[in-house]
Amino acid sequence: MSRKPVVCLAGTLDTKGTEYSFVRDELLASDVDVLVVDCGVLGDPYFSPDIPASEVASRAGVDLDTFAAGVEGGAGGRSVAVGKMSEGLRAVLTDLCAEGRIDAVLGLGGTGGTDLLGGALQHLGIGVPKLIVSTMASNNTRPYVGHSDMMMMNAVTDIAGLNRISKLVLSNAAHAAAGMARGYEATKAQADASKPLIAISMFGVTTPGVMRIREQLEENGFEVVTFHAVGEGAGMEHLIDTGAIDGLIDYTLPEIINHWNKGIFDPGCERMEAAVRTGIPLVVVPGAAECFNFGARNTIPAEFDTEERNIIIHNPNITSLLATPDEMRRLGEYIADHVNQAPGPKAVALPLNGLDNYFKEGSQWHGVDVSPLLDAIRATLDPSVELIEMENNVNDTAFADAVFQLFTKQWESRRGIPVATATTAG
Repeated sequence: MSRKPVVCLAGTLDTKGTEYSFVRDELLASDVDVLVVDCGVLGDPYFSPDIPASEVASRAGVDLDTFAAGVEGGAGGRSVAVGKMSEGLRAVLTDLCAEGRIDAVLGLGGTGGTDLLGGALQHLGIGVPKLIVSTMASNNTRPYVGHSDMMMMNAVTDIAGLNRISKLVLSNAAHAAAGMARGYEATKAQADASKPLIAISMFGVTTPGVMRIREQLEENGFEVVTFHAVGEGAGMEHLIDTGAIDGLIDYTLPEIINHWNKGIFDPGCERMEAAVRTGIPLVVVPGAAECFNFGARNTIPAEFDTEERNIIIHNPNITSLLATPDEMRRLGEYIADHVNQAPGPKAVALPLNGLDNYFKEGSQWHGVDVSPLLDAIRATLDPSVELIEMENNVNDTAFADAVFQLFTKQWESRRGIPVATATTAG
């Protein structure tokens, strides 16, 4: 790098100018340069920024004067201002990153400021250092972080003046951002040199099969990222959409019915859709598709606390419930339909002796009939899609090895390369 690392300091310089000035000085003392973006709408900035709030507003297609009254509601109200300035900041930061002008982003905020900053920073690419010091960091951070790798630091005190506590917190944040900025070039170099990245969905009761496939993939030149199917499937879908994932073995699908029945592992979105949008190589296995989950036994809603659900106490805080035959048919149709829609290389594998460890001999669901799910997959799947069926449990080594070979075939076919029995990724 021919220049010093640059930290972009973004936020409201009208209401939190004193704090931003302190952080700017701490950054400069850490031997990095600072590029300041003002997002304030209520008055003049405490000090002159490099990019004024008027430019941020214009990137969102609005005039800064619209919000000068500082009211709470209405067309020029605070909520609209936060949304529009967040939109404009996102555009500004995207350009700064694309132009290679910044190496990290740091912001400070209360509730409104965190909304503004989080709405912009969470859309920056994975690996771009991004940190918000926030009064909301000890609360539920998902609305601000989304599915990004953004970090939030608890402000401890309100961000309203400097004192012996806030100086410690803000100084640490500045030094952290400076350190990340200095390391960003090395971080990018590591990512650029990485192998093809394959995502696999996993649950506790499908772990043995997934770990066997992971081992096979890593031995054959791939990197693997597993996603715990407890709602993290939403993050997986997001990363597929961003292009961070090169291929997918969707081995574990309980999030589908969790979403339908509002279980605790609801990902908050429809699963299996990113592969349809992107066309990455895909192998689908209906692992654990038959179950959905609630918390401790006494938390199960009455409508689901029935004999047909064959409830398993997975652990003291998690219960697993069985899909009904009608739900299984719907699940099978849903899974096959999404595979049919996926435009890339694709295949399906069915383990006929159990979709997870709940089906093992001696387990409560041993012998449970999931034929409505399997039959619906067979009936709905396009005949052109390769389908393998094996008299195995999803966690058996033979089945996992077959899924690995099936994925290898899809991976190589994306480039039109003839498939060998033991192909190495390239």
